[in-house]
Amino acid sequence: MSVLGLDTSTASAAACALRDDGEVFEVAPEPADLAGPPAHATELMPAVARVMNDAALDWRDLDAIAVGVGPGSFTGLRIGVTTARALAAANGLPVRRVSSLAALADGIEETVAHTLVLPLIDAKRGEVFAAAYESGRLLWPPFAVRPDVLAERVTKADFTPLAAGDGSLRFRRVLETAGIRVAPEDSGAHVVRALHVCRLAATVPDEPPEAVLPEYLRAPDATPQ
Repeated sequence: MSVLGLDTSTASAAACALRDDGEVFEVAPEPADLAGPPAHATELMPAVARVMNDAALDWRDLDAIAVGVGPGSFTGLRIGVTTARALAAANGLPVRRVSSLAALADGIEETVAHTLVLPLIDAKRGEVFAAAYESGRLLWPPFAVRPDVLAERVTKADFTPLAAGDGSLRFRRVLETAGIRVAPEDSGAHVVRALHVCRLAATVPDEPPEAVLPEYLRAPDATPQ
């Protein structure tokens, strides 16, 4: 199966073309990019064009478009999901929705196998979007939480997870004080890679583009006046 994958759950845009022969062509953010201003509107389509060109794929060669649906940045998710839906509708393709936290967890598990992992995406408002996975198995479904409350929950559960993601970088001190391990600052485990979105897409069904919506978990920061 040849898949184009996108993710815009954090400040950076990620894109990947995974060909049916297993070859990977990817634009992946750097950990340092996570601290910068969001640039989805300017970065996403050039990244898509680049991976499609590098993979020598035509839209007719794709079997589906996979997209990270969050949770994450409200504006980023809206841009990413809208782009995936538009590209799919224009080319007669289905969309496959993937949890951005699950994709982040896959990346963490690549660095340390057989470890309970805690993917954390910065939710702003002093919170993180969190979940817990072990060997790809979901232990805690996604939720929004203050880092101190999360640390208390981890302590009560007697977990010793490895945390990564821009949420873990922002709240490293709180997490490490509670005994939660956080990946090194320059670790690639902190970024949500579209490669993992593509791989996880193999386990989920096709959906019509209009059926796929962002998973915000809570109301947006900005509300109409």
